[in-house]
Amino acid sequence: MEQKEFEFQGTTLNGFMMCILDIALYVASIWTLVEGIIAAEAGQPCALWFWSAGILLTVAILVTCGFILQEPNQAKVLTFFGRYSGTFMKNGYFWVNPFLSAKSVSMRARNLNAEPIKVNDKMGNPIMIGQVLVWRLKDTYKAIFEIDTEVNEATGNAEARMNKFERFVAVQSDSALREVAGMYAYDGDSDEGVTLRDGSDEINQVLTEKLNERLSMAGLEAIEARINYLAYAPEIAAVMLRRQQAAAIITAREKIVEGAVSMVKMALERLKEDNVVELDEEKKAAMVGNLLVVLCGDEPAQPVVNSGAPTH
Repeated sequence: MEQKEFEFQGTTLNGFMMCILDIALYVASIWTLVEGIIAAEAGQPCALWFWSAGILLTVAILVTCGFILQEPNQAKVLTFFGRYSGTFMKNGYFWVNPFLSAKSVSMRARNLNAEPIKVNDKMGNPIMIGQVLVWRLKDTYKAIFEIDTEVNEATGNAEARMNKFERFVAVQSDSALREVAGMYAYDGDSDEGVTLRDGSDEINQVLTEKLNERLSMAGLEAIEARINYLAYAPEIAAVMLRRQQAAAIITAREKIVEGAVSMVKMALERLKEDNVVELDEEKKAAMVGNLLVVLCGDEPAQPVVNSGAPTH
């Protein structure tokens, strides 16, 4: 895409030097006006004095209109009777052509903490998701001329224009967040791939890319975007909590059974190696069953001591 933004290359003079010249012009216009009045009262020709005073005053007013004061990370988009003349990026106090119109913008980074919105994830589950975004203005030409951010230059300022940019970013970030949330499941098994809960780095990167696709048309740039709030929607939160609890219980049971089987195997092998007792297959099966019940049970085992057969 053609780069339309360029830095202002017109005449730029030191603002302090021009300020002294401007004061001198005002003083000269007042002095010639006074001399004209004195000449008129004395009955001498005074038209030249009045004309000179008018010209000097007009020039002084025009010079006053050309001053530019600019802080770091700010810029002014200059136009000459509607034609783009470049973007003024220098910092300090300067004087430029007074017939140039200047639109002030800020190049500083800004935060947008979006309120959580309700969307559907890849599985169709309603979720609440929010994001925090760091953005800045990148291309002043697009920002001023590609989207509508006009403010009344008499009453507005750079902050008013930046507020319009912020509203544009808020709408586009909402759209990008909905798109990204629909690409992934909230949570799932290993075959689900990346999910919203565990794929934060990848998802934040995708979200930033989607945002830049939308913001580039306005000359804006998303520096960083990340999800800062994620939860199931209230209407299904309780059900999904029980599902997560069930999944956690199943996973824990699998670990317990796996450990119990290895312990039973180790016990049988040690009994055989140390010749502690000879067990036939029936007794081995009974021992395995008892050990698994003890190791996998939720309640503590209650031992029963076999004291032998009763005597009569």
